[in-house]
Amino acid sequence: MRNLTNNTNMQSHKFSHKYSLTAVALIAVLGLTGCSDDDDDTPTPEPITPAEPAVVMQTYTVTVTNLTANQPMSPIAIASHSADVMLWQAGEAANVALEKIAEGGDAADVAAIEGINTTVSGAGILMPGMSETITVTLNEADVANLTVATMLVNTNDAFTGLNGYDITMLAVDDSVSMRGMVYDAGTEANSEAKGTMPGPADGGEGYNSERDDVDFVHIHPGVITMYDGLMDSVLTPSHRFDNPAVAISISRTE
Repeated sequence: MRNLTNNTNMQSHKFSHKYSLTAVALIAVLGLTGCSDDDDDTPTPEPITPAEPAVVMQTYTVTVTNLTANQPMSPIAIASHSADVMLWQAGEAANVALEKIAEGGDAADVAAIEGINTTVSGAGILMPGMSETITVTLNEADVANLTVATMLVNTNDAFTGLNGYDITMLAVDDSVSMRGMVYDAGTEANSEAKGTMPGPADGGEGYNSERDDVDFVHIHPGVITMYDGLMDSVLTPSHRFDNPAVAISISRTE
C-alpha cells in the first residue's frame, strides 16, 4: 500500500510539473504576442512626394544698332513666343499691335497676343548711330522664338526688326548677328505731311485706328521729302534711309 501511495504521489507530482511547464510556455507565448501588439509605437512613414524639378532659366542679350542717318527709333520691343507666332507677315494685313508700333512706336499690345511668353522694352528712343543692349531671361520651357520690332519715328508707318528668330539652337556663349529691312505696315498713307508723324521732324500724330493705305505689310519704298517735289512734306534728304536700317545681334550668356 505504501508503494502504491508513493507511486501515486510521484505521478501526481509529474503531472503537476508538466502542467506548470505547459502553463508557463503558454503565458510566455501570450506575453510575446501581447508585446508585439501593444508596444509597437513606430509611426507609419509618410509617403515620399517626388521633388519638383528645378526651374532652369536661360539668359540672352539682344543688341540693336540704329544704322540710319536721321531716323530715331522707338523704344525697342522684344518678345519671346512660340514658333507658330508671327508679329507680321509680308503680304498680310497688320494686326493692331503691329499697327500701334508702326504708327506710334507703342508696343504695349504685343504682350496680349496669344503665344507671347515674355516682353521686354528698351530704355527709350534709339538715336541714329547708337546701340542698346537688352537682357532677356526666359524659363527654359519657354525658349522658342524671339522677335524684335521698332518704329522709324520720322515716318508715317515704317518699322524694322527681326521676326520670329529661332533661338533654341544657341548654346551658352553662342551669338548670331543679322540686319533688318524697313517695312511699311500699310495702315497709313505715306504722305509725310505736317502733323502726321510722331517723330522730332514733325511732332505730329501717332497711332490712328483709321486705315487709309493698301492695308498689307510690304517692304517700305522710302520717304519723299520737300526736296523731291512733295511740297507738303516736312522731311529733308537726311531722313531718307537705305536697307538695312538696323543691326541686331543675339547672344546666349547662360
